[in-house]
Amino acid sequence: MVSSHWPERLYLVRHGQSQGNVARDRADAQGLATIGIDIRDVDVPLSDLGHEQAQATGRWFAALPDEQRPEVILASPYLRTRQTARHICEAGGLAGGKSRTVIDERLREREFGVFDGLTTLGIRERYPEEAQHRARLGKFYHRPPGGESWADVILRLRSAMNSINLHYAERRVLIVCHQVVVLCMRYILEELDEAQILAIDKQSEILNCGICAFDFQPHELDCAPKLGLWNHAAPLVEDAAPITSAPDKIAGTR
Repeated sequence: MVSSHWPERLYLVRHGQSQGNVARDRADAQGLATIGIDIRDVDVPLSDLGHEQAQATGRWFAALPDEQRPEVILASPYLRTRQTARHICEAGGLAGGKSRTVIDERLREREFGVFDGLTTLGIRERYPEEAQHRARLGKFYHRPPGGESWADVILRLRSAMNSINLHYAERRVLIVCHQVVVLCMRYILEELDEAQILAIDKQSEILNCGICAFDFQPHELDCAPKLGLWNHAAPLVEDAAPITSAPDKIAGTR
């Protein structure tokens, strides 16, 4: 019998609401050019609500039968994703009572380069030519100076997926990451094109702690991953935790 090279199930969870999400919303509401956070994006922590959302998500995973809970958890190195992963582990969200999180820098947030810390208004004011170039090229392929396009993120995620298939074949894997990473993973796993993934992105924001899940047919090397859950808010609804979906870091990501 031929073994599958895919995980049995792959969960994708966006981090809980971050202080960056809160600051971005405030800056937009006040018509500011900058978000007003002086620390590195990698060091931005969860907000108080974000901690609450992550804890609720951990309890949701812990309530699953042991044979459905993830067996391993991988996370972006950013503080807000590591905090989210820790809450899930502490709540008993992993099968067998495991608590170790594997950090993989390929799961990190998209790098915004010179756009980092700016609102859409700030980008247009400070880099008008680059804003026009982005509008013409589209965000899938546009790379801000010093930053990444969606295509760049997809390139590193393909590498990460190869490692997951190698080390965690036929196991249940949970990835805690960022909004654009969740979307780009859908692009990869469902073999979408630019128009299709941008249409999905346009439909709605990825919820903070929203759950996505893919199932894989066992013992079929060419199986197509099947989307089982998308932007699932049940953990937050069940715990009456407020549901949020602010874009990451800058408003100019849509």
